[in-house]
Amino acid sequence: MATGLSNKENAFFRSARIARLATADRSGRPHVIPICFAFDGKALYSPIDEKPKRTSPLGLKRVRNILENPHVAVVVDRYDENWKKLAYVLIFGMAKVLTKGPTHKKAVLLLRRKYPQYRRMAIHQRPIIRIRPSRVTSWGAT
Repeated sequence: MATGLSNKENAFFRSARIARLATADRSGRPHVIPICFAFDGKALYSPIDEKPKRTSPLGLKRVRNILENPHVAVVVDRYDENWKKLAYVLIFGMAKVLTKGPTHKKAVLLLRRKYPQYRRMAIHQRPIIRIRPSRVTSWGAT
């Protein structure tokens, strides 16, 4: 697999409903937020959806950070009181903000397939973050 994920890591990552996206501005100041995402085995896609925001889609901190510094990290984790079940997959990669084109269209389809809520949102008119993994690390019961 191009991403370096094992079959178990890939299944764990794809099954997750939420991840955390870490970005940093050009000065290295970090910013971490929860995201919804779809993963096609080669890239991860996260929309700037219609949930209430304080600013325009391109004015969001995560988007501004990616435009300044495309190096990002995404983690999917699982917590359980039985610590034998703890796990995470951490992906480091390069992000790009897509606003149109065939890759944007493909991302919209993947996201709408995974999240029924996006079928009623105009995510096809909004930016989508694409992350191409360059390094993967995992731990635990993936």
